[in-house]
Amino acid sequence: MKLAKFSRIALTVLAVALIASTASMARDTAAEGAFERTLKVSGAVDLTVSTSSGSISVHTGDASTVRVNAKIRVSDGWRITSSEAREKVRRIEANPPIEQEGNTIRIGEIRDEELRRNVSISYEVITPVETRLRASSGSGSETLEGVHGPVDASTGSGSIHVTHIGGEVHATTGSGTITADGVQGPMRATTGSGGIRANGIAGGLTGQTGSGSIELEQTAAGDVDVQTGSGGISLRGVKGRLRARAGSGSILAEGTPTGEWLLHSGSGGVTLRLPADAGFELDASTGSGSVSTTHEITVIGVIGNRHALRGKSHGGGPLISATTSSGSIRVE
Repeated sequence: MKLAKFSRIALTVLAVALIASTASMARDTAAEGAFERTLKVSGAVDLTVSTSSGSISVHTGDASTVRVNAKIRVSDGWRITSSEAREKVRRIEANPPIEQEGNTIRIGEIRDEELRRNVSISYEVITPVETRLRASSGSGSETLEGVHGPVDASTGSGSIHVTHIGGEVHATTGSGTITADGVQGPMRATTGSGGIRANGIAGGLTGQTGSGSIELEQTAAGDVDVQTGSGGISLRGVKGRLRARAGSGSILAEGTPTGEWLLHSGSGGVTLRLPADAGFELDASTGSGSVSTTHEITVIGVIGNRHALRGKSHGGGPLISATTSSGSIRVE
């Protein structure tokens, strides 16, 4: 019996050793490499950067070149040997996925499906300011700075950060945070899971999150249309039409209504901060909570209903409709 027990222990130790050895061999199949290219351009650039897996970073440089720095990694896998991994790296280094037709440049498209499998490439691109940019990653973060735009950025999983863009921005991620700073045009942003934070936006914002908050600081007039499934909404400097909907979360809207404002929270309070001399028509109601205001309101309807308030301030103006199923409404 002792011999049998010893044999079982020995077999267990051997199995663990084999598993560890196999895992180590799998890790050893990873291979890495890199390539660099400098492309000559004259005039505005139309740039596309894509990768199935990897990060993308785009910055600005001189007006006559586009420089590409790439890092290649062939990941571990049961269906690839170490020599095959190294061969893939060698082939990509020798023939990088870069196409140029005048000032139109496409980076990252690998048409050979077998070559593309298990390959991750991260790109750093330095391009002229006058660049129209499209960036997409299956899985990886994106940092895009300084180009005139417009910019179209997307990733299946990863954050997107855009800074000092001279025109319109469209950003989409399946899972990750979208941050923007200094966008000189309207912006559209969508994330399935993650927040949206946009500061210094000289235009409107159309934004949607499945779960996560939305924060906006607007510096020029533009319409705002935002929605969260779960998360709060904070909007400052709004000047234009506004639609804000929160499935679960509070709403803060600060600015000057020059068009209709429609705000609704399924569960959460609503706070409006308006100029003291703002003229508007208010229609506010809550299922559970109170409605209050520091503005002088000419009341329409029943006076003293703490759950609803309808009236005009300074002779009226754009309609402000604020509703919440559960929470209070305050107009300051």
